[in-house]
Amino acid sequence: MNGCKLVSKILSGFSGLAIGSTLTLIGMSSLIPAIATAPTPPQLDRAVLGGKPIHILSMTRSGDRVLVRCYPGQQPKITVQTRTDGVKEGLLVCGN
Repeated sequence: MNGCKLVSKILSGFSGLAIGSTLTLIGMSSLIPAIATAPTPPQLDRAVLGGKPIHILSMTRSGDRVLVRCYPGQQPKITVQTRTDGVKEGLLVCGN
């Protein structure tokens, strides 16, 4: 009979270990940060344009697209300009 009790204790110890390990893994998975789907996310940098603070959205790939939503009654407008170094950039605003 002592052999049966020993086997029972060992099995209950293993089941407790398995349950504890599973709960630990489940708890740890909630701490893992979400993974972005884009290879390189766009960057939003602060700058000053015409004395006013703005944000610059730097696109990282030629195929990147950005969805812009303006307040009701306004339309997105883009102005393309060439910088002094020859690089083209666009200024996007919402307006009437």
